[in-house]
Amino acid sequence: MRTFLAVITLCVAGFAVSAAPTKPIAPVSDAVIMAAGMPKKLSEYGFFTDAAGWTPNKGVKLYRLNSALFTDYAEKYRYIYIPAGQQAVADGDGRLQFPVGSALIKSFGYKIDGQDRLLETRVLLHRADGWIALPYVWNAEQTEATLKVAGTRIPVRFTDPSGNARDISYAVPNKNQCKECHSLSNAVVPIGPKMRNLTHDTLDMLLSNAMLEQPGRDHPPIPDFANAAMPLESRARAYLDINCAHCHNREGSASNSGLFLTYEEESPVHLGVGKRPVAAGRGSGGFAFAIAPGEPDQSIMMYRLKSLEPGVAMPEVGRSLVHEEGAALLTEWIAAMD
Repeated sequence: MRTFLAVITLCVAGFAVSAAPTKPIAPVSDAVIMAAGMPKKLSEYGFFTDAAGWTPNKGVKLYRLNSALFTDYAEKYRYIYIPAGQQAVADGDGRLQFPVGSALIKSFGYKIDGQDRLLETRVLLHRADGWIALPYVWNAEQTEATLKVAGTRIPVRFTDPSGNARDISYAVPNKNQCKECHSLSNAVVPIGPKMRNLTHDTLDMLLSNAMLEQPGRDHPPIPDFANAAMPLESRARAYLDINCAHCHNREGSASNSGLFLTYEEESPVHLGVGKRPVAAGRGSGGFAFAIAPGEPDQSIMMYRLKSLEPGVAMPEVGRSLVHEEGAALLTEWIAAMD
């Protein structure tokens, strides 16, 4: 069908007034994603059609996870962009392999004074030489986000899910901290989008938009760890997988710890049960085992999860609060062990 700009003519007091044609929206800039530099402004990519970063552009799709990483109770909005005509492919482990030119965009925000406000937007860009992670911080007017390679701190007051008022110094990670969490075999990779952790609706969306090649095998989903109707152990393992396993896996930045917290880990010792720390010190809290079955208060895992002390607290990046619900879940799980 032929397309054209429609001009509406109105006759008012004998004069003809023509409505100005709508300015076309520029597409996502593949050139900016692929260029060697680090764009100073988030708007340069064209991921959103509005200045406030709420309306995704054509080809930028919102996606959701079954279980999500805790970041000081921040709300998160996740988007995938894949260049037209290309697809992501699931490898044998269910990790999505994205074509060069793809981008993953994640915005973080809170409801402040009754309004949804964004604090930062992190982007992962897949360039010819690999992935690069960059953090952008939103201005007070919510009209632009600016690159902060060195990271920053933002004072925030919000109400948590239990109705408690919280005052925190929200940490935007620096570029190297982004790389540390997203490291696998010394290369930067995405964390969240694995087949097992994408919601059913997200998988349907990716397949229906031809953004994902039909997987050659099934990848059973992990549960939402907040869903109390699911088995306790599955929920606890899902929590560890999304909050800890990006570092604590055989190819991650914490591989030398021998503590592997991926959902599919089968060895109880590698999971931490009865496992002594590789190096004793402040991080161990004087306790003997990562997980002492039946004794959460004697377990290094719980000691570090409940700590806010630098050098002790785990995860090391992304929180200035204890995740009360997550700590309660893992406490219940360890207490139930023989």
